[in-house]
Amino acid sequence: MNQHIPLSNIINKLQRKELLLKLEYDYEKETFRQQTEAMGIERKVKRGMCWYPISAGRSYYNSLNQLVVEVERQEDKDIEHVFEFGRPVCFFTQNASGQLHYFNFTATVNYVNEDRMVIVLPSADALLSIQATERQLGVQLYFDETSYRLMFEALGQVLKAKGNRLAELREIFHGNQKAETFSFCFTRFPWLNNTQEEAVNKVMHAKDVAIVHGPPGTGKTTTLVEAIYETLHRENQVMVCAQSNMAVDWISEKLVDRGVPVLRIGNPTRVNDKMLAFTYERRFESHPDYPQLWSIRKAIRELYGRSRKGAERENIRQKINSLKDRATELEIRINEALFGEARVIACTLVSSANRILTGRKFSTLFIDEAAQALEPACWIAIRKADRVILAGDYCQLPPTIKCMEAARGGLDRTLMQEIADNKPDTVSLLKVQYRMNDEIMRFSSEWFYQGELKSAPEVKYRSILDYDTPIEWINTEGMECNEEFVGESFGRINKEEAALSISQLTNYINKIGKDRFLEERIDVGLISPYKAQVQYLRQLIKRDAFFKPYRHLITINTVDGFQGQERDVILISLVRANEEGQIGFLNDLRRMNVAITRARMKLIILGDASTLTKHPFYKKLYEYIYSLQTH
Repeated sequence: MNQHIPLSNIINKLQRKELLLKLEYDYEKETFRQQTEAMGIERKVKRGMCWYPISAGRSYYNSLNQLVVEVERQEDKDIEHVFEFGRPVCFFTQNASGQLHYFNFTATVNYVNEDRMVIVLPSADALLSIQATERQLGVQLYFDETSYRLMFEALGQVLKAKGNRLAELREIFHGNQKAETFSFCFTRFPWLNNTQEEAVNKVMHAKDVAIVHGPPGTGKTTTLVEAIYETLHRENQVMVCAQSNMAVDWISEKLVDRGVPVLRIGNPTRVNDKMLAFTYERRFESHPDYPQLWSIRKAIRELYGRSRKGAERENIRQKINSLKDRATELEIRINEALFGEARVIACTLVSSANRILTGRKFSTLFIDEAAQALEPACWIAIRKADRVILAGDYCQLPPTIKCMEAARGGLDRTLMQEIADNKPDTVSLLKVQYRMNDEIMRFSSEWFYQGELKSAPEVKYRSILDYDTPIEWINTEGMECNEEFVGESFGRINKEEAALSISQLTNYINKIGKDRFLEERIDVGLISPYKAQVQYLRQLIKRDAFFKPYRHLITINTVDGFQGQERDVILISLVRANEEGQIGFLNDLRRMNVAITRARMKLIILGDASTLTKHPFYKKLYEYIYSLQTH
């Protein structure tokens, strides 16, 4: 029997999380302040956190009655940026001596694609100040207070919860109160494999919580979509959340493909019409009552502009109030219609606190990519739910935490991990992978998943070339491949290793044959854990005429940028080469797990074995690959 875990222990644990979150908050805020003051515009632009110069285009009131302005970046259009829906931004100008002047308001990204962004402004005065400036304008990311405020709020509520469902879930997740199940017959899903079928059944039977643990390539999304689809036979509406907009888009798209009516709160990251069609904003403005609402709002704005004295002012105020009542009535009617039609409400964890969701409750909440979400962020959405289904893989990317002290203190321990350790019987591990050649998969399976993963027969021996070795390590030891340090958060670069990666890719394309490569659309990923190496690799590919016909088939990104993706061929440049065996954040093996499991048919790792094999993981990996090459 488990010893009873007293409530005070659970409360202490959550209070500790609160303190660690405060550490992270202070650290991130201070880092942001220093960057804003000390970092030049060029570096901010290179990091994708700033556009300069920009031109401000048209401004208008959007369907949600927010004043927005369109801006477009004029230069550095090939740099990947990190702006996305919901992130706060600030505007600035630069004077002749290079000093920055920040406007005294913050705004929010509403919609963004490659080079154009729609930004929600706080007031008409903000718009005037942008339009009135004669200097060149810039826009940069601002510190995200809102996410932190919501996480602290949610944690506060969880700590205070008494005698309600939130208190029960807190005790189940962190204490040893049993996770209850419903008892009904096992359902067969002939189109799923056994472990996927078991996972869907476990979700259906869970009264409180269930976890779908999906290692790389095991069809986690397929399983989750099936579980949501099944849940909708029993419930009218569910909420589906994830940490990032991208993950929300991905699962929403799969649900729409299954014919499930989705209402997406917030705007998608990859802007395409299919995705936009089910966003709340787009649905709101295509409602038949919307034109009437729009003209009422316009009339209200015009009346505000006509400030009169005495009796007439009183008259205008009465008119405004009665129009406002009518507008509210219409808004409520449109909202009821939109929420009435939707079976799935999809949003990020932070967006689950959006005012349009106020007062809405859901029987079931699904959290995808739960292993990448901080526990306090999960509670923002859990407050709205009776039972929680988490899906993800805690052996892949962890949550992003910038303060080392907070991470070491346990802020990086996710709710999914907590529940999996505390209630192992709630977990279903998916065990059949459909992505990789068996030899590429096997090392990851043994190191991270106790050797439990199996390859589906159709992928077990997949390869591009006959008699090819699916996985190679090009040892750069003694090849004059030297790492250099560039700036704090860019980390390191190894130019010789980058050049070698490019020549390896050239050789491999030649080996396959240029025509076949294009005809079969063989796709390639170049991965490096370091941003500087990624940018350098991009430059090399861009400058090399050989790659011109193939550029559309080649993606170059960091490990985080490849989460959830796969390619036929993957090259990984590990960068580190030094005599001390220092490998920095290559120590985070979960990141390496993501990197080595992106390849379907061919994986080429480039790295200095003498540096890397001082670490047991890389030693084992090197020996494993060497044994494949020699037998």
